[in-house]
Amino acid sequence: MNPLRGILLKLLSVTIFVGMASCVKAVADTIPPGETVFFRSLFAIPVIFVWLAWQHDLKEGLKTKNPMGHVWRGLVGTTAMAMSFTALGLLPLPEVTAIGYAAPVLTVIFAAMFLGEPVRVFRLSAVVLGLVGVVVILTPRLTVMSVDAADKMEAIGAFLTLIAAVFAALAQVFIRKLVGTETTAAIVFYFSVTATLLSLLTLPYGWVVPELPELALLIMAGIFGGIAQILLTMSYRFADTSVIAPFEYISILLAVIVGYTVFGEVPTSTTLAGVALVILAGLIIIYRERKLGIERSRQREAMTPQG
Repeated sequence: MNPLRGILLKLLSVTIFVGMASCVKAVADTIPPGETVFFRSLFAIPVIFVWLAWQHDLKEGLKTKNPMGHVWRGLVGTTAMAMSFTALGLLPLPEVTAIGYAAPVLTVIFAAMFLGEPVRVFRLSAVVLGLVGVVVILTPRLTVMSVDAADKMEAIGAFLTLIAAVFAALAQVFIRKLVGTETTAAIVFYFSVTATLLSLLTLPYGWVVPELPELALLIMAGIFGGIAQILLTMSYRFADTSVIAPFEYISILLAVIVGYTVFGEVPTSTTLAGVALVILAGLIIIYRERKLGIERSRQREAMTPQG
């Protein structure tokens, strides 16, 4: 265990994920979302192979005992990615990042529904707080009575981002089931393969031949996504989840900086207020998970025969 190294790897992964989202946003006006998903997934695969070769795990790392589990995880994960990429063309980067924070909160609900994980009052209160924060962020966008076309497109973007968060939370539930039998490399690899194949279904809906700068950004998005996923995976080898998870929220600061300097986007006070509530809810859930983990460890130690 090396918590400092784990935190640094997490920060690097968060930074690179924001870079990936920025590349996607930069081409969103000209490249269809399905095509972007294709490049993002395809060019992550070589990165995974390089990582496996470096780990001397090419032979065993991709073996699977649950192929259908990967298919289902791929379906929901690809849907989340496609919705999120579409939303990046309709909403400011900080806003998409902020609404995406709903995913960990929703994961608590879905884990209770599908995995039977207990949700007591403390965590349930945090979930409600997080959902209130999401509603606060969404409220300015959901002006149903507005006749302005731009407002309507932003409302669609907000809705798509929320749908992306729902599917991202479902993907986390599938991952929780997969980790019992599958390696991390297999989970990441088969998701990339599934997403690449599924994205080809959108070919009839208007793919375009990207210009050289757009092609470079699309390839960078894939490489960034692969590298960030590997760094994220490595970070959890050096520190507990409760130590690392809070650093995910650095992404909103990075998104605000990139949104302002690159895309000329300024987050509203309403967005920032909603973000604060969602982050608080996430930190409460992380704190509770840490306490439960400590209690479970003590129980196991107490049950271990001594001498």
